[in-house]
Order: sequence, then C-alpha cells, then structure tokens
Amino acid sequence: MKRFHVHIAVNNIQESVDFYSKLFGQPPSKQQSDYAKWMLEDPKVNFAISARGHALGLNHLGFQVETSDELAELKQHAQSASAGNLLDEGETACCYANSEKHWTIDPQGLAWEHFLTLSDALTFGEDNIPVPDTNTACCVPVHIPITSIGKSQSACCVPNPEASDPDACCN
Repeated sequence: MKRFHVHIAVNNIQESVDFYSKLFGQPPSKQQSDYAKWMLEDPKVNFAISARGHALGLNHLGFQVETSDELAELKQHAQSASAGNLLDEGETACCYANSEKHWTIDPQGLAWEHFLTLSDALTFGEDNIPVPDTNTACCVPVHIPITSIGKSQSACCVPNPEASDPDACCN
C-alpha cells in the first residue's frame, strides 16, 4: 500500500513540531534537531518537516511504498509522465532513512519523490549530486531538466529566496 508523502521546510523546528503535534493529535514518530516526521494512518500520510536552509514552505511531494514492485510501478508512471525525465538515485541516505528512490519534476517545477524505506539512518544524509559551495541536504534539483543532471555534475536544489543570487541553491 502506498503512503502519500509531504515534506515542508520550516523556520523553527520546535515551534513547528509543537504545532503539527497538536494539529495531528500525536507526537512525531521520528524527531531530530532539524527534522520531524509523522506517520499518519488516517489519512495514510508520511508528513515531514525540516529546518535545513531550504526555501520555507512546500519542499516536495511523493509516495512512500512498501515493496520493490510498487516502487518499480511508480517509476514506470513517473517515466511516462515526464517523458523519461527522471533522476534515479537508487539506494541512498536521506531524512534519517536509508531508501531506494527516484525523482521527477512536474511541469511547474515541483519535485516528486517515490521511495521505499529500507532502514533508519543516523544522519540526515547528503545528496548523491554535488552542490558546490553548499551544505547538501538530500533534495532534488528543480528548474532544470533531470536528464541533464548526472551524479557527477553540479546541480541546484530547491532555490533559496533569501540568498543574494536568486538562482542560489539550498543553503
């Protein structure tokens, strides 16, 4: 069974944890100093927040799956929807979890993540894509075609509107 995933970048993690814990009627299922996640059952949602220097607000959407077959099916859908414009990260560490995942971007530039969680991780993780002069923080590049991004090429993450350069990356 698939679980809808929403990830929001926040300014103050504790203030947001307090708000969402009250809103959802339960504490996070996972919490770190810069990250929290609620695994809601009704509706079935993986709702995550992080304070890692991204533009505030919606970071990305996605689907978490329970099996490799479900992930393969979503990968086919993503390839079809984006004419093959897909970033396949394979196994990676992100958001305090070891996962297998891939990304695509919708026509408006919104990142969509499909992933299968394999186990917990002790660290937030880093992108497989090097981002020059930034602290990488597992996110997918936006506003450029994914097919132009190789794991050895530089790429930008969700833009940071606070940066002096409007095209600046995450941090």
